[in-house]
Amino acid sequence: MTSYPVLDLTPDELLSTTRTVRKRLDLTRDVPIELIKECLQIALQAPSGSNRQAWQWIVVTDAETRARLGQIYRETTEAYLASRASAAKLFADDPERAKVQHRVGDSVAWLGERMGEVPVLVIPCIKAGTTLPAGNQAGLWGSLLPAAWSYALAARARGLGTAWTTLHLEREAEVAELLGIPPGYHQAALIPTAYYTGETFKPAAREPIDSVLHIDRW
Repeated sequence: MTSYPVLDLTPDELLSTTRTVRKRLDLTRDVPIELIKECLQIALQAPSGSNRQAWQWIVVTDAETRARLGQIYRETTEAYLASRASAAKLFADDPERAKVQHRVGDSVAWLGERMGEVPVLVIPCIKAGTTLPAGNQAGLWGSLLPAAWSYALAARARGLGTAWTTLHLEREAEVAELLGIPPGYHQAALIPTAYYTGETFKPAAREPIDSVLHIDRW
C-alpha cells in the first residue's frame, strides 16, 4: 500500500484543527482510493465493544451514484434548513453567537447543493440487526463512531478535509437500497472527503470549560 505524506502536527494540533470542511472542499481534484484506504486502515485501530469490529465502510466514488446520493442529501438539507432545528435559526437571542450560526447555516446550504460533486463519500455502517435496540445504544454506536472520527483525523493529517453529516439518515432505507446495504446494517454518517483549498485551520470558539464541567456531581 502506498504511504502518503503526513502533516507535521502535534496530537493537540490535529485534534483541535480537524474542523468541519464544507465550502473549502476541492470539488475538482480527484482523491486516490489508496489514500482513502490508508485513512481507513488507521480508523480500524479504534476500539469496539467486545472487540466485535462489526463495522463496514462504503466508499462511493462513482459519479452517477454520488449524484444520486447528492440529490437525496440536497432534499433532506432543504427540509432541515426550513425547520426550526436549522443551525441558522439557533441562538437568535445572542447576536454574536447568531452570526456564527448564520455562517454555519450558509455553509450547510452550500454543501447541500454540492454533496454529489464531492469526489469521495464515505458511509460507516455497523451490524445491529434489522431493528435498533430499544434500550441504551451507547455501546452500539460507541463501537463505530470512534472509528469514523479516527478516519476524519487520519484524513486531516494527510491533507484531506471532511465533514460529519447525518441529514441523509432521514432517508436511510432509500440510501441502503441505492448502495446495496444488506438488512441488519445501519448507517452512522455520510462523510464527504476531498482535498481542501487554503491553508489555515485553527481551533474553534467554544464555551468556557467551567460552564460545562461538573466534578463529583452535577
